[in-house]
Amino acid sequence: AGTEKVEKDTFLVFWDARGVTDCASATKEPLGVYSESHNDDITKICFHPIEPNLVVSGSTDGLVNVFDINKDNEDDALISTCNSDSSVSSLGWSGQDYKQVYCTTHDEGFCWWDMAQLDTEEPITLLHVLDVRESVCAENHGLHYLVGGLYHEKAGKLFLIGGTNTGNIHLISCGTDGLSLVGTLCGGHSATVRSFCWSPMDESLLTGGEDAQLLLWKPGAVERSLTKKASLKISSSVQKRVRVHNTSLKSRKK
Repeated sequence: AGTEKVEKDTFLVFWDARGVTDCASATKEPLGVYSESHNDDITKICFHPIEPNLVVSGSTDGLVNVFDINKDNEDDALISTCNSDSSVSSLGWSGQDYKQVYCTTHDEGFCWWDMAQLDTEEPITLLHVLDVRESVCAENHGLHYLVGGLYHEKAGKLFLIGGTNTGNIHLISCGTDGLSLVGTLCGGHSATVRSFCWSPMDESLLTGGEDAQLLLWKPGAVERSLTKKASLKISSSVQKRVRVHNTSLKSRKK
């Protein structure tokens, strides 16, 4: 877990959940704490998908740190520190054997690093985009925000998921030469998409939005509940305010 800034320190706290059968009554003490590597609120952490001793953390201080928690102390555990130059909103692992680290930022930036180059003279930065909204041409639909990233093992590629305030979902391919729009999922959500989950087994994408919908996307799938979908959609509070505002403007023009 990560904490907000407490006086001068920010803490990354570790517990061992093994053997805990009743979480409600468990008062297990933390295994340990890192307190020197970040100097502002920790926003995200992500364990390595193959090597459980590796963890990456991101913070509003712009730093993305990779730790080996098998080491005895924080100084030895810190493998690398990368600077995104902005507050980190999401992060993850990618690449062959997951030797790469990426992050998105709260101002819709993107950073991508190669940890395999740490012991070489090659630069570790694969790509740094200050504002993805300006780099990706999403035709007339636009790109308003990023949700996060996913690494597609079969394709060996890293993708970003972004979207619009009206519910369109953009799939963006990442390459060392830049970002490119792969495709757009339309007609599902009616408001901002906040989260997603990728299933590599059947290559499906589960998305959740502010319209209170959970939608499952599959290649070549046919929608089953066309009649029910309209009644399930709930307008977000932002949409409601905008709609009222537009109505009042129209009435004034008349």
